[in-house]
Amino acid sequence: MGITVGVLLQEKAIILKPLAEIFIRLLNMIIIPIIFATLIVGITSLGNIKTLGRLGSKTFIYYIITSLIAVIIGLTIINLFNPGKNADLIIDQSIIDTLPNTKMNLTTIIEQIIPKNFFKAIVEENMVSIIFFTIFFGMALNYLGKAGKPILDFVNALNEVILKITEWIMTLAPIGVFALIATLIGEMGLGTLRPLAIYMLSVIVALSIHLLIIIPIILYFFGKYSPKKFFVNFFPALATAFSTDSSIATLPVTIESLEKNIGVSNKVTSFVAPLGATINMDGTALYEAMAALFIAQAYNIQLTLTEQLIVALTAILASIGAAGIPSAGLITLIIVLQAVNLPLEGIGILLAVDRVLDMCRTTVNVAGDACGSIVIAKMEGERFK
Repeated sequence: MGITVGVLLQEKAIILKPLAEIFIRLLNMIIIPIIFATLIVGITSLGNIKTLGRLGSKTFIYYIITSLIAVIIGLTIINLFNPGKNADLIIDQSIIDTLPNTKMNLTTIIEQIIPKNFFKAIVEENMVSIIFFTIFFGMALNYLGKAGKPILDFVNALNEVILKITEWIMTLAPIGVFALIATLIGEMGLGTLRPLAIYMLSVIVALSIHLLIIIPIILYFFGKYSPKKFFVNFFPALATAFSTDSSIATLPVTIESLEKNIGVSNKVTSFVAPLGATINMDGTALYEAMAALFIAQAYNIQLTLTEQLIVALTAILASIGAAGIPSAGLITLIIVLQAVNLPLEGIGILLAVDRVLDMCRTTVNVAGDACGSIVIAKMEGERFK
C-alpha cells in the first residue's frame, strides 16, 4: 500500500510524513527504558555471580563467541555486497549536516563507553555508556542477592510494563511502515527498492552461512552431534520460530524438542534455553550490524574500521538487550545507529522488509540456543539419543 500510494501521490505523499515521524519518535521514546529493564533482567537471570558456577560460565562464553562470529559474518558480507552504494536513500540532507564530525580513537572510545555521569548519558542518548552502566548495575544486583531483591522485583515489573508498551507501539507498525514507505517512494521513486532487494539478499546469505555452516560445525566438533539429525529433530522448533517470529513464544517447543527429540537433560535445557531466548541472539546481532552498515552506505557515510568495531560491539550488546518478541531487533537497532551517529530515519526503508528478515533471524536465534544447549550438555558429559 505504501509503494502504491507513493507512486500515485508522488511528491504529495509528503502529507503522510507526520505519521512516519510519530512512529519513529515512539520507537525512540521506548529504547532507553528497554535497554535498562530488559538487559538487567537478562543479566540477573544468570544467577548470583559468586555461585554462577561451571554451567553459567560456559553458557555465557558460548553466547559471546557465537554472537561475535555472527557479527563478523554480517560485516564481511555487507562490505562485500555493498548494497547501499548509490542507493540515494537520503530523505533529508539536513540530517547529515547535523551529525557530529568526529573520528573515533582509543580515547574517544573510552569516553563513549564509560560515562562520567549516567544521567547525562541518558540525556545525550549515549547508548554505549547506558549499556555499560546497565551491565554493572545488573551484576551488582546479582552480587547483593536478597538485599537487591526489592530493586530486582521492581525492574522485573518495569520490564513487563516496557514490553507491553513496546507491544502497543508495534501494533502501529503497519501504519508507520505505510507512511514511511509512501513518503519515501513519493520523494525518491520506485528505484529506491532495488538496493533494498540486494540488502535483503545480503542478510539472508549471511544468516544462511551462520545457520547452515557455522552451527553445524559447532555441533559436529563441540557437541559431537550430527547436524543432519539436529535439523530433523529440532525442525518443530525452527518452524515455530519462523512462523511466530518470537524466540520467547518458541521456548516451550525448543525445550520439548531438545529433551524429547535430542535427549538433552532438563537440568541443561531449563537453564540454557530460557537464558538463550533472552540474551543469545546470533541472528539479531548479525542483522543489526548489517543494517547499520547498509544505512551508512545508503547515506554515503564512510565508517572507519574502528567505527565498524564499535558497530560490532554495540550489535552484540544490543542483541543481549533485545526482547524475544517480534521486531525487537529492529527497535534495538536504534542503539547501534546512535553508537556511531547514524540517522535514525534510515530505519524507515528497512521496515518494509523487516518482517521477513525478522522471521529468518529469529530462526537463527533459536537454532543458536539449541546448539548451545547441546554443546553445554556434551561438556557436562551427557549422552544423546
